[in-house]
Amino acid sequence: MSIVEDTVGQPGGVAVIDPDKLMGFVFKAVEEVGATLNCALVVMGDKLGYYRALAQGSLTASDLAERTGTGARYTREWLAAQTAGGYLEHDPTTGRFTLPPEQATALTDESSPAYLPGFFQIAYGTVRDSESVIAAARDGGDVGGVGWHEHNGDVHTGCERFFRPGYLANLIDGWLPALDGVVDKLRRGALVADVGCGHGASTILMAQAFPNSRFVASDYHAESIEQARQRARAAGVADRITFEVRSATEISGGKYDLVTIFDALHDMGDPVGAARRIRAAVADDGTWMVVEPAAGDTLTENLNPIGRAYYGFSTLLCTPTSLAQDVGLALGTQAGPARIKDVITAGGFTRFRLAAQTPFNHVFEVRP
Repeated sequence: MSIVEDTVGQPGGVAVIDPDKLMGFVFKAVEEVGATLNCALVVMGDKLGYYRALAQGSLTASDLAERTGTGARYTREWLAAQTAGGYLEHDPTTGRFTLPPEQATALTDESSPAYLPGFFQIAYGTVRDSESVIAAARDGGDVGGVGWHEHNGDVHTGCERFFRPGYLANLIDGWLPALDGVVDKLRRGALVADVGCGHGASTILMAQAFPNSRFVASDYHAESIEQARQRARAAGVADRITFEVRSATEISGGKYDLVTIFDALHDMGDPVGAARRIRAAVADDGTWMVVEPAAGDTLTENLNPIGRAYYGFSTLLCTPTSLAQDVGLALGTQAGPARIKDVITAGGFTRFRLAAQTPFNHVFEVRP
């Protein structure tokens, strides 16, 4: 044991430093730095096609370079880093690298709910923009933020790629059936508003599943709406969806049988104002489905790996996005059901329940 001056505690106090614990923390930090760099390495492997090539069979570094048309010195170092991180397996006798089937599913199968490249991409894009967030925290205090539109394309594209596998796995067969009477309405033909639709993944999935229904999808980010229109045309459902550039407090039309907000309420500057507008727009027998990141109501409940990732996104992405808007309530990514209920009831709704959940999401059913 060694004793050092305690500059944080009482004057003249001392802190006892356990050298084993100190070095344990240092090695944990080394692992953290490796994980931070690996975020960019995964994005690199996704964008350059390394994972897709390895999913076809074991390769040497030169094989991978030739297969993907990239530099062999880059593939050599990338393969070594991925192997050290446990993403790949290496045969020292043949010099070949193997992508195990579980990793291949998570890194190459876009239809799998375990598909991860979008998660890494949005994290990579978020870290790239962190200098703007640092400046906002330093100069703006609680009134300065960084708008969604100010972020780079990896944030926008990564967001859709991150959330879409979960929607694909759960929305049509799990979440909507958990809402009382909603699927029957959609099958017959309902009017639906998808608020904060981003690139339109959620809207397009619903339009494909329920061809008799009509959808109005909105987002304040014009570039995302243009992407959504292109994707709806490619999916053959553009005739069922009207895309609008509008904020959540400016929803057009009504009376909607169903209003949806996917992983976006906590990002809004004025979620109470949005709730009031939705209350005015939804039919008296209509439903508002709110999908939010899974969270408990207390910090202690969220001190786990999922909570850690979400708090990271909240600090660097979601809270600055809210603070850049009018009101700037800044709910945060880990608001929890009680805080979400407070917002929704302040908007004039009277019925609120947790209808479904996954390890990553809570699905709330809200009614007038």
